[in-house]
Amino acid sequence: MQTYGPYDPSVDYVPGPAPRPKYTGRANEAGGAETPSWRPLHMSRRNFLRGVACSGVVIGGSSYLFSGTTPARADTRAVERLVRLTVNGRTHSIEVAPNETLATTLRYRLGLTGTKIGCNQAECGACTVIADGITIYSCSTLTHRVRDSEITTIEGIAGEDGTLHPVQQAFIEELAPQCGFCTPGQVVSAVALLNRNPKPTIEEARLAMSGNLCRCGAYDHYLRGVMKASERV
Repeated sequence: MQTYGPYDPSVDYVPGPAPRPKYTGRANEAGGAETPSWRPLHMSRRNFLRGVACSGVVIGGSSYLFSGTTPARADTRAVERLVRLTVNGRTHSIEVAPNETLATTLRYRLGLTGTKIGCNQAECGACTVIADGITIYSCSTLTHRVRDSEITTIEGIAGEDGTLHPVQQAFIEELAPQCGFCTPGQVVSAVALLNRNPKPTIEEARLAMSGNLCRCGAYDHYLRGVMKASERV
């Protein structure tokens, strides 16, 4: 392997293979190659890394010292605001964040955990509630948008004395609930349908219930329950 030494004025450097300048250092005690004397004694890997680190601290500190200060600003989007919400006939005054969904408010602020959060992107229907007679997905509806609406959840379907709604009773008789996770949304959608149309056709009932997915595949059971409940309302 070819080695290179220090610049020697006596050597004529021309393009081509590098010449072999003579080292002026001393030989090691084992009789090996000579140790170059041109290498600074204080230069080591540790000293080099230490110098790089110190220079970085100096540069970073100078940018901090000579930079202008900026006034602190509060993020108004995260400030909770007082909202009056009517749920199942009762009015609640609660503080709600501007980006809070109705499902979150119902479950974690009002304790109405019957409303389920399944897909959390308005597809499965487990979070279905009624707002002014219309079914909505509460997981994708901001609470502030329905603060003036009459909201009904699964907890408000049965009577005050605990009597089941005809839809709930019919679902039990038809063995509609399987795992039960989608059942609250199914019940709410069926009740909203019968409130608008007490005597729907089977096609109308199927269309009204199409926004609720059942992981167990018990769609026929739910559909038969809706038609049976329509005979009792």
